[in-house]
Parts: sequence; structure tokens; C-alpha cells
Amino acid sequence: MKITDLKCAVIGDHPIVRIVTDDGISGYGEIEHYKPAWSPIVMMLKPALIGQDPTDVERVMRRIRARGGFKPWGAAVSAVEMALWDVAGKAAGVPVYKLLGGKVRDRVRTYDGSLRQPMTGQTPDDYAEAVRYMANLDEGFSIVKQAIAFHTTMIYDVPDFFVHTPEPKAFHGFPNRGLMTEKGFRHVVECAEAMKSALGDRVGLALDCGPGWVLPDAIRFAREVERLNLVWLEDMLTGDYTPFVNADVYRELTRSTSTPIHTGEQIYLRQNFKALIEGHAVNVIGPDPCDIGGIAELKWVAEYADLHGIMIAPHGTGNGLLGLAALVQVCATLPDNFIAFEYPSARTEWWSQIVEGLPEPIVGHGTIAVGDRPGMGVEFNIEQTLPYLREEDRDFFA
Repeated sequence: MKITDLKCAVIGDHPIVRIVTDDGISGYGEIEHYKPAWSPIVMMLKPALIGQDPTDVERVMRRIRARGGFKPWGAAVSAVEMALWDVAGKAAGVPVYKLLGGKVRDRVRTYDGSLRQPMTGQTPDDYAEAVRYMANLDEGFSIVKQAIAFHTTMIYDVPDFFVHTPEPKAFHGFPNRGLMTEKGFRHVVECAEAMKSALGDRVGLALDCGPGWVLPDAIRFAREVERLNLVWLEDMLTGDYTPFVNADVYRELTRSTSTPIHTGEQIYLRQNFKALIEGHAVNVIGPDPCDIGGIAELKWVAEYADLHGIMIAPHGTGNGLLGLAALVQVCATLPDNFIAFEYPSARTEWWSQIVEGLPEPIVGHGTIAVGDRPGMGVEFNIEQTLPYLREEDRDFFA
């Protein structure tokens, strides 16, 4: 089998990768909806792929892996990797999890970071209502994650939140960073208390915190909320769109508190997790298959983290339904350091009409059943999808 073409179409803000083969099998991968301009970057990989055997996934990946980088620059390579596995599974007539070593669980736990109502304000009551809504969804999530502090508009809406003048919000936020005022710090604590009070002990609470905290504030906050038994504090120091790790600084934070510390969604490739894992710099890592370099890369990192006593809770909020299918496949194979993955919901309602193969309902009691369809387990309903293709992408399925 040989790759004969590589295509990329933007469908509902998601760049969708299609690998075409001479056997008539196509494989698909998806990029976060935050990156609708990524089609040209995907197509730069085409010369390295044409003529290769897509079922030799690692051999093909060695040709393109050096062309990615920390989020967002690893997205194209990651999507191609997932499309390769989709082809390989279909060619073998088995789900991808079989090719990754087989499943160790029949249902995978997912947590809610995407099904939410718009925030109506930045008060403790607003935050309590936000998590109460997520906890009462029919999906029955056992863990919900709420953004707080530098990952929200608190920096604009809470007067004198921190010591600097906040920069205007730009592409997917702006990296505001600095020491909090006593007032700002207390406000974040009160919001965390309100959320935990709303959830009680029936639903776990994780907080997506930044990045943006300075180390002394991060230590004080992590210690202050130890009594709340949070699932984790995420990306306090570095994280979303940060092109480095700062493992030594994270280690200072992690060693100072019993509250679990989490990071990793922006990191590309296993080598860049080395310092976090070997230095025991965090308690939980959160690689995103759409940014780390694909699902095999995520599995390798999960296994290595398990050897070092570190948990894994993969990121994925913007990955769409193809990304959801990929997360189910890989998380079915992960060791017992797996907590849950972040649920990628459909960006618009019509997505559920154009992608076939997911269970209905998708989530029950906070978990998703692992199916047995070949490849990633999902396919496009081409006729249903055609109306949503842009004019320049009309030949995507040709």
C-alpha cells in the first residue's frame, strides 16, 4: 500500500487531514478548531508522504516528526500521525487500539472541560453556578474542570487583580503574568471555595489556572486549597501556548504542596516531557494527542510517566469528534496511571450528523464505551458533509 495524496479541508473551523492510498483506503485526522488556518502547514508535509507505506507508521513519522514544535506547531504532524493509524487499522481490519498493544479497559473515563455555559460574571456565585451546570449534565461526568485566575477574564473584570496593567486579549488569550494583589489572591480562593461547596464530594474539581502565576503565589494558592481536595491545578506557571516547560520551577511548586500539580498540553514529543517526568516536577501530565505528535507519542509518554509514579490526564477540549475517537482508542490502552481525558465536544450540532461510529449517547456515567470498528472507529458521512465544505475544499473526498 502506498500514499497517493494528502488533502486538508477546513470543516467547521477544524482542519481535517485525509491520507489517500492506492488501495482505496483513506485515513483521517483532526486539528483543534482553534487553528483554522493550519491547512497550508499540513500541506507542507505532502512531499515527505507521497509513495510511503502508511501502515509503517513509525517509518513515515520519522520523515516528518522534526517538522513540528510546541503548540501550536505540532498540530499538523499530529493530525497526519492519527490519519496514518486510521489507515493502518482499516487495512488490518482492527481498531487502532489493537495495533497499540490492545485495550486494558472496555470503557474510558472522560472529564468535562468543554460542555459549559458562558460565564455571566466573575463572582464566586458565578463560578459555583458554572460547575453546578457541568455536574448536572446527562453525561454524568465524575470530574469537571473550570478555568480560573489568569485563564479567565478575572484580570480585566476584577479591579487591581494583579500588580501589572493587563495586556489586551489577543490570539487565544494573552500571556499576562505577575504577582497578584492580596485582593486578587483572595478572590481566586473564594471562587475555588464556592465551586467546591457547590460540588461537594460527588464530583471532582480540577482548576485550569493559567499560565501566568509567579512561583510564590502558586505555592501559596496550592497550599491554601489543600483542604478542598482538588483533582489538580493545571498550567499555573507554563502551559497553553508556552514554548518551553520550566520543569525545575514546577518541581519547586510540586514539592511545596499536597495539591496535585498538572501541566503538559503544549508540549511536543516525548523528549520534552523528559525533565518533567524524570525530575518528578509534576504529579499529573496532560499531553494533547493533537499537539504532542499523535497517539503513539502520547502512549509512550504515559508508559514512561507510570514508571515514575506520575499520573496522566490527556488534554483535548478543542479536538472535535475525530479527536475524541482518537482519544478513546489510545486511552483504552494506557496503564493505570490514567485518570481521564478531557472531553472534546462537537463544535456545532451538525458535526454529530456528519461523523458516524460513535456511541449514542457518547458519554454515560462519565465514561465512553470502546468500540470495535476498524481504524479510529469513525467515518464521515460524505453526502451529509458536502454542504459544509468550503468552495476551495470541494474535491476533498474526490
